[in-house]
Amino acid sequence: MNVTEAVTSRRSIRQFLPDAVDRTTLTRVLETAQRSPSGGNVQPWNAHVLSGPPLTRLFDAIAEVMPQGRAAHAPEYTIYPTDLDGRYEDSRRSVGEAMYKALDVPREDKKGRLAQFVLNYRAFNAPVLMLVHTPRYMGPPQWADMGMWLQTVMLLLREAGLDSCAQEAWAVFQKQIRECVDIPDDHIFFCGMSIGYRVPDAPVNTFPVDRFALEDSVTFVDE
Repeated sequence: MNVTEAVTSRRSIRQFLPDAVDRTTLTRVLETAQRSPSGGNVQPWNAHVLSGPPLTRLFDAIAEVMPQGRAAHAPEYTIYPTDLDGRYEDSRRSVGEAMYKALDVPREDKKGRLAQFVLNYRAFNAPVLMLVHTPRYMGPPQWADMGMWLQTVMLLLREAGLDSCAQEAWAVFQKQIRECVDIPDDHIFFCGMSIGYRVPDAPVNTFPVDRFALEDSVTFVDE
């Protein structure tokens, strides 16, 4: 698989097969991803990779507080800007509606939408969940470095025949995550990433996801 094939075949997978992920393959992917670029070679990314009983314990901890709703949330950062608007907000909303349409869950079906949302915190049944964190003093440039590392990981996973879903949704339960995983207190929790093999024909894995036209994002200046 070349880079273009990895990019075009990568998407956020929200229904995984139960098949185990080979530890050797995952280690190779993460070792290779250490070549990701970062300003000043700071390499600010840190991660815990959970599977088996430790992952089940985390799922159980989240399930225990889930009935509390937003009262159980304790995010350390704002996931979306409060004033997100225009094409950015339109795109965020449209991808959600496209997903629920593919699942045949209408807006008025609150229970159906909640059931799908809760799957975030089962890692969409993926057998592996990576939890990403970084020292609190790191700034926007280092967060951008983490993004480059995450993208590198996701593309290498595709090369290995694996799939993923990067999930900032896990940030709201960072308190419960810290109770299950030894993340240093002086680190801020960023996101989770579900890793495994996609259910290839699942509607939630196949609905179209629009992208902005190039001219909406890029301006060429050559005179």
